[in-house]
Amino acid sequence: MRLEDFIVEQLRDTFQPAHCDVINESHGHSVAPGSETHFKVVVVAGTFADRNQVQRHRMVYGALAEAMARGVHALAIHTYTPDEWAVRNGAPTSPPCLGGSKQDKF
Repeated sequence: MRLEDFIVEQLRDTFQPAHCDVINESHGHSVAPGSETHFKVVVVAGTFADRNQVQRHRMVYGALAEAMARGVHALAIHTYTPDEWAVRNGAPTSPPCLGGSKQDKF
């Protein structure tokens, strides 16, 4: 099973989300083609109500502990309640990678 699919499965099983996006952003980083190392997750679930961002992120990291151990290097987490999502209607765009060989040299 692809790591991306495993992440989707874990998020859906844990949160029963109203909305869930898992985006492999590895292609925008200094990794080999086809890598599964950098992900963005957007999870909309009622279970996030009355929880701050740190608590929400800890919940997501808990759900994805095995995925992290399988080689996830970076994880952008965006969590919303259904009411927050209705107002926001989208997650922010990830910034471009400036790591590795993409950094300006002095």
